Amino acid sequence: MIDKISNRQAFAVLAAGCVGLLVFGLYLQHVVGLNPCPMCIVQRYALTVVAIIAAVAAAGSSRALHLASGVLLLLMAGFGAFTAARQSWLQWYPPEVVSCGRDFYGMIETFPLQRALPMIFKGSGDCSKVDWTFLGGSIANWSFLCFIGVIVVALMLLGRGRRSQR
Repeated sequence: MIDKISNRQAFAVLAAGCVGLLVFGLYLQHVVGLNPCPMCIVQRYALTVVAIIAAVAAAGSSRALHLASGVLLLLMAGFGAFTAARQSWLQWYPPEVVSCGRDFYGMIETFPLQRALPMIFKGSGDCSKVDWTFLGGSIANWSFLCFIGVIVVALMLLGRGRRSQR
C-alpha cells in the first residue's frame, strides 16, 4: 500500500497520525483524568519529535531530506519504542518500590516554584500502574506498537529511497 503513495504523502500521513495520538493522549489526561507518568511524558516527547520530523519531510521534496528524515525517524521511534517497552515491562512485572516521580502538589509544597516547574514536565503518575486498556493492551503497549509502526514505515521509505538511487 505504501508503494502507491508518494514519500511526501507518506510523511504527511505519519505526521497526522502522530498528532492524532498526541491529541488522544491529551484527551485521556485532561478529559478522562489519567495522570501521565514520567515514561509517558518521554513517549510524548518522542512522538512530538517524530511528528515534527515527518511534517518537515512532508513539506520538502528533496531526496536527501527524505533520506535524512527516514534515518531520524528510525532513531526517534526506536527511542520511543524502547521507552514504551520498558514501561510495558514495568507494568507486567511491577517493582516493589515505585520510583517514577512525585505528584505536582507535593513538588509545589516541597520545592520553590523555580525548581518545581521543570519537574512538572517529568510526569507524576506511577509507571507500573495500568490506568486504561483497549483490547487488553495498556497505553504503553499501544504506544510501543505505534512506534514500531513508525519504524516499519521509515524502513519502507528508506528502502524505496535506496531503490530509486539505483
